[in-house]
Amino acid sequence: MKALLLAGGFGTRMRPLTERLPKPMAPVGNRPWLEHLIAGLKEQGINEIVIAVKHYPERIIDYFGDGRKLGVDIRYTHEPVPLGTAGAVKNAEALLGSRFVVINADIVHRADIRALVETHERSGAMVTIGLVEVADPSQFGVVEQSADGRIVRFVEKPPRGEAPSNRINAGIYIMERDVLQAIPAGREVSIERETFPSLIAAGHRVQGADVSGYWMDMGTSDRYRRIHWDLLDGKLELELPGRELGRGIRIGEDTEIAQGAMLVPPVLVGSRVTIGERAVVGPYAVIGDDCVIGRGARVTHSILWDRCTAAEAAQLNRCIVGSGLKIDPRHLLHEAVVNVIPEAETI
Repeated sequence: MKALLLAGGFGTRMRPLTERLPKPMAPVGNRPWLEHLIAGLKEQGINEIVIAVKHYPERIIDYFGDGRKLGVDIRYTHEPVPLGTAGAVKNAEALLGSRFVVINADIVHRADIRALVETHERSGAMVTIGLVEVADPSQFGVVEQSADGRIVRFVEKPPRGEAPSNRINAGIYIMERDVLQAIPAGREVSIERETFPSLIAAGHRVQGADVSGYWMDMGTSDRYRRIHWDLLDGKLELELPGRELGRGIRIGEDTEIAQGAMLVPPVLVGSRVTIGERAVVGPYAVIGDDCVIGRGARVTHSILWDRCTAAEAAQLNRCIVGSGLKIDPRHLLHEAVVNVIPEAETI
């Protein structure tokens, strides 16, 4: 079975981090989330992957190429104009098989795709939609189901307390090829607001199945932080680079930690990082590759992407810092989300 990964979103609520970066390429545990996703699909026997790219496609294509380095076969589709979720699926029609899985690539999860396929086969559905339960469904598309799991209607972002259930669309779909006939070509089409409701109205079976395992929409900086704290706490299990230095402390290759520096778990430090004397890193810190943490600097509850510098005595708390950015000596940042801008790279 092939997988179609929808990787075209800007991620407006994660700006400025995603200003020039497709949201699925944002690092999770010092590795692009899209790479984790592809590796997870390969573990489940899905080796043929189509990626629908739109914004800054070269960032994805240059990184993954044909997928050979990950042991998979990757092909790409480009949207000539914005096509929406269903339109992107239709645009990939020539590369898809008789049955395929579609995944919104900006959602961080450890879903059991094989279990979804088994439910899909048992029900005889045209589409099976992965579902997750959330405490507050008012910011999501909510489903109403019959007793046998068949979806009877969708309610988009219902007012608080008025949702028919707490089950929401997880952004993971098992589809039969016949679905493509229900999607018009050449225009923007929403899979949630147009395609699925039209299939239900036509009498086709659209099944809902609970997705087990971790699930989190990466759509905001707060959720992005939460994903990393869950990773450090072991709630999200991903393959991470480096070695365990102690309980809750993982560091990469060729990383230098000066005498008197302190790593406070949980903490993840990348490769070729330099941590100066009396610096404090952690708790809840993720430091990317090739970073420099200066003498006496303090980085807590923060995420630094690759090639960042926190200079001498700088203090960062609850921050997210984009690749290549330098925080000047003795600067104090709290709950900042910062990225390199074209005119200057120093804050």
